[in-house]
Amino acid sequence: MTGVPSARPVEPPPSRWGFSLDRAEPGEELLAVGGDLEPGTLLAAYRAGLFPMGIGRNGSPPIGWWSPDPRGVLLPGGMHVSRSLTRSARRMETRVDTAFADVIGACADPSRSGRWISPRIIAAYTRLHELGWAHSVETWRDGRLVGGLYGVLIGGFFAGESMFHRETDASKVALLGLVERLFETTGGDDPRARLVDVQWRTPHLASLGVVAMPRAEYVERLGRAVRAPSVVLE
Repeated sequence: MTGVPSARPVEPPPSRWGFSLDRAEPGEELLAVGGDLEPGTLLAAYRAGLFPMGIGRNGSPPIGWWSPDPRGVLLPGGMHVSRSLTRSARRMETRVDTAFADVIGACADPSRSGRWISPRIIAAYTRLHELGWAHSVETWRDGRLVGGLYGVLIGGFFAGESMFHRETDASKVALLGLVERLFETTGGDDPRARLVDVQWRTPHLASLGVVAMPRAEYVERLGRAVRAPSVVLE
């Protein structure tokens, strides 16, 4: 059972590892191997433009640190919302952080093809959740959890890690709920500085409006997004 996330993100002790994309070659994706999954390490990696994924079978060790080039991102105003998705959204309810453990558990379902979310990953992101950095966006229907996603929120930057669905469009509705919350104009700041990172632009994600961004542009936008005023997902 996961703990309740902190109302304000708690900055953990700094990592003993450093991350940089200065020597990354164009198109290179796997940039480092090893390290740890401490909260400070994860946050340092995201702020530098990398994320962890085990390179062993089903995401087992060693830890790989990845930075796809180009990067799959969703920009303000960029999500494609079809009529069918609009109808599905009306039938479902979107909540935030009411079932983080259930969402990450569903995303880690061992029956899923290409699974990579290991027990170590679950433990690491649960800790980030307890510190107020990792969040779930959930889709509910008739009191049942039917879909959702989870990821890391830093300032105006959301790094999406995984999503799942048990009913048609349920994961898309969760993504729509995230986008509506993240890109909403609040407090007079510019939502154009915000960014959703989905790692790779797959054909499915491309149909929802995800675009491929060269690494240099991604790093520039990432820097602005993590420095933007902190968004509160409610």
